[in-house]
Amino acid sequence: MASSSADSANGEIAARPRNRGPPFKFLLPLIYAPVLPLIRIGLRRNPVLRDRLFTAVLAGGFLHGFYLVTDLYDIESK
Repeated sequence: MASSSADSANGEIAARPRNRGPPFKFLLPLIYAPVLPLIRIGLRRNPVLRDRLFTAVLAGGFLHGFYLVTDLYDIESK
């Protein structure tokens, strides 16, 4: 811990870049999670479109989760 403060005191650049914005890839489930019930409710009269759209959004959610997990494992392995 003391070496990191000494490095910053000497004017060296930190090894990790600073990210100031929110991590949008982790906030995406807050968008598509409420969309799933809205699809079921809103497309009640068109069951074929409802089921296809629901399946597509659900598959997209699983693919996004798989991407996040593999990305985290990739970072940890380095």
